[in-house]
Amino acid sequence: MDVYEAVHGRRAVRAFSDEPVPKEVLERVLAAAMRAPSSGNLQPWQVYVVAGEPLAELKRRATARALAGDPGDEREYPMYPAELTSPYLDRFTAAAAQRYKALGIERDAPDRPKRIAALNSEAFGAPVVLFCYLDRTMGPGQWGDAGMYLQTVMLLLRAEGVHSCPQVMWTMYRKTVSRIVGAGDGLVLFCGVAVGFEKEGAPQPRTGRADMTETVSFIGV
Repeated sequence: MDVYEAVHGRRAVRAFSDEPVPKEVLERVLAAAMRAPSSGNLQPWQVYVVAGEPLAELKRRATARALAGDPGDEREYPMYPAELTSPYLDRFTAAAAQRYKALGIERDAPDRPKRIAALNSEAFGAPVVLFCYLDRTMGPGQWGDAGMYLQTVMLLLRAEGVHSCPQVMWTMYRKTVSRIVGAGDGLVLFCGVAVGFEKEGAPQPRTGRADMTETVSFIGV
């Protein structure tokens, strides 16, 4: 698979099979991803790879919180700006409606938030979740580096025939995650990434993207 195929094939899968991901695949991907861009070569990320019984226990605890209507831990950083405006709000609204309708959750369902939280806390059935942390002393530049690192990881996973789904929602249950992985107070949870093989037959709609002309300007080219 070349890089264009990996980029085109990467999408946030929200229905995984229970087929285990071989450890050697994870090790190969994460070793190669260390070549991701890193300003000043800080390599600010700290990743915990969780599977098996530890992940099952984490899912149980997080799902119990979700089904109980727990609003989650206080966020350490905002997921989105307080007030989204067009065209960002339009894109967000359309993607959310498409995504959760495919999962059988209608927009006006009274228990929609609880059901969405429960699905996420199960990592959509993924057998592996990567949790990416950063040192609290890091700034916006290093957060950008972490994003490039995770994109590199997800593209390499596609090259291995494996899918993924980045999940910022794990920050809602950051204290539960930290207890399982043993992350210290000096680290802040950036996000989780569900990893696994796609479940056959499950609806997996692709979110549309803006036309390139909406986001790219060529100057002097």
